[in-house]
Amino acid sequence: MKDAPENGLVRPIMPELDTIRGLAILGVLYLHGFFWGFGSQFHFSPAAQVFLRLTQPGGLGVSLFFVLSGFLITGILLESRDDPAYYRRFYIRRTLRILPVYYALLILLLALGWIGGTYFGLCFIYLSNVTNLFGVPASYGPLWSLAVEEHYYIFWPLVVRKLTRRRLTWFALGICATVPMLRAIFFHFGFKDGLQSYTWFIIDGLAAGSLLAILVRSGITRKRAGQICAACFGAALLGATAAPFGILTVNRLSGAAFKQTLINSFFSGVLLLFLLLGTSPGKNLVNAGWLKFLGYISYGLYLFHLAVFALYDRWVGRLWPSLPRAVTGLILCYCDSR
Repeated sequence: MKDAPENGLVRPIMPELDTIRGLAILGVLYLHGFFWGFGSQFHFSPAAQVFLRLTQPGGLGVSLFFVLSGFLITGILLESRDDPAYYRRFYIRRTLRILPVYYALLILLLALGWIGGTYFGLCFIYLSNVTNLFGVPASYGPLWSLAVEEHYYIFWPLVVRKLTRRRLTWFALGICATVPMLRAIFFHFGFKDGLQSYTWFIIDGLAAGSLLAILVRSGITRKRAGQICAACFGAALLGATAAPFGILTVNRLSGAAFKQTLINSFFSGVLLLFLLLGTSPGKNLVNAGWLKFLGYISYGLYLFHLAVFALYDRWVGRLWPSLPRAVTGLILCYCDSR
């Protein structure tokens, strides 16, 4: 591996990152499979209601995916930016990895009649997170986050190739600092649509991951990495103490601006912690086999799980109407998971 740092955090294979993916997708599955389907029903036992409430934050898994994606993509780009085929190799790899399954899902949803032609067209060119700007309802929720990532992949390779590491660090920091201010300005003037889904309002999570990728390749020691990890957790927890001022809700200016920043800081700490543990005698703590398996198949799970839930609802409703349904109607409505 080119320019591998002496801290040992960066390796050709980092299995603990699949564990992180597994945790992220598990959170999303629990949110959609339990809280969305049954969270508003109160005939369950107190213990069951507590469990349902615990699944509500599962949508944070999307934010964890963003931080992890920024970290991984930036690492790939940094290690290959001297390659003459830099752009071609990157985009061919991303195309083969992402597009076939993505377009297969779109065709399936269109064939089943669950999405319309206009929505299909917008999703086809990765505009699923801004469909309401065209007056088109977002019919299949999970696609919005994939659009955000693809938008990042369009311009970030150019930025990484053209800037020195020092300038790239400042560029990523600039995104992390500017996006919350942008959210605050738009919220202040009453423009609240898309604060949690439009690319220009949510891209700071990917930038935070990119910043970590640069830092762990900059020659920092494990001790310094641990200090940064603690600082990330500390900043998130300190910010959370401002909960009485609305920072943990998107319904007030402080939360609209900085809630996502606290989440990004916390998950940056999680990522660093997993890298540190994954290269220590305690690596088994972050290498659970079943979570790594979920992480390995997380892309397909994320794309198809709501469609599977909806098909389950349809067939169970017809054949065994007495059985509980998983997520009735969710396939036809978009709900922001955060």
